[in-house]
This record gives sequence, C-alpha cells and structure tokens, in this order.
Amino acid sequence: MISWNGVAEKYDIHDWAPEHEKMGKGITLSQEEAEALYELLGKTLKK
Repeated sequence: MISWNGVAEKYDIHDWAPEHEKMGKGITLSQEEAEALYELLGKTLKK
C-alpha cells in the first residue's frame, strides 16, 4: 500500500522497468476495491 500526495493509502500494482526508472501499466485499488476483488476471485476459483 502506498499514499501519494497525502491521500488515503491504496494498493498500487504496476510493472516497473528493469532499472525502476519508469512505471508501466497497472492498477490502483482502494481497500474496499481490493476486498471486493478478493471475494469475487475466491468465488470464481471455487467453481
């Protein structure tokens, strides 16, 4: 989790270049969004 510019912490999942000089595409999720995704994936994987 990370907080940018003093806002609430979020899960920040991105790809980074080998030398970490550039961030690639990714996704940023709030705690609530991460929990909803976790629950959804759990239900989907149990089928």
